[in-house]
Amino acid sequence: MLEFIDFTLLPTFILIFARMLAFLITLPVFSYRTIPFQYRLGLAFFLSLIVTSSFGNLDIDLTANFILLLIKEIAVGLLIGLISYMVMSVVQIAGGFIDFQMGFAIANVIDPQTGAQSPLIGQYFYMIAILFFLSVDGHHILLNGMIHSYTLIPLDGFLSFHEGFGEFILLTFNRLFLIAFQMALPLVGSLFLVDVALGIIARTVPQLNVFVVGLPLKIAVSFFVLFFFMAMYIGLVKVLFQTLFEVMNQLMLILGGA
Repeated sequence: MLEFIDFTLLPTFILIFARMLAFLITLPVFSYRTIPFQYRLGLAFFLSLIVTSSFGNLDIDLTANFILLLIKEIAVGLLIGLISYMVMSVVQIAGGFIDFQMGFAIANVIDPQTGAQSPLIGQYFYMIAILFFLSVDGHHILLNGMIHSYTLIPLDGFLSFHEGFGEFILLTFNRLFLIAFQMALPLVGSLFLVDVALGIIARTVPQLNVFVVGLPLKIAVSFFVLFFFMAMYIGLVKVLFQTLFEVMNQLMLILGGA
């Protein structure tokens, strides 16, 4: 059976496998603790076999430069997966803004997927975003984009950062916080008006304890506004996913020296 295996493709396969595995370790949905590492390892292995069969032999030797290329491939996979994870974390940032205004900031919950603390509303938004992401086959699009990265970022070359990388990072953070603020704006704005109304009541009716009335009132108003906000939230999630795919493509072009 070994006679049917072309061992000259082994260096190419190792580089492809390193980038793919690093990508799956940091990619949303695939990086969760509830998904066994053996599954990610097997998925990366078989996807790497498919990509290797389409690339062919690139004449990569197991020399000292191969170690540098291997480190480069791991860094590329981690960068692409990390930028996608950051974009998906925008939902939890928006939920943190809302929880702070609602008074739920102290009542964080443990996310079973990541093992980290997350805001209540942020976790609720994040679950809806993940379900919507899976329903539109977003995970398949990400995997397809990762396979496409091998044509944009060559295996036998090193990274070539140009002057647009810093601007890309700043613009990406700007877009992410803008989307997070847009998601939180309806509820944060409504709760700000509630705070203004409570302040007026406290001045006009000093006998009323606004600290006792304020918290349940803000929670009630938040859920009332959230009920009508969900339709707009789905539209913002679509914008978020479009941003995710655009940011990943731009990052791969920059890392490839385009």
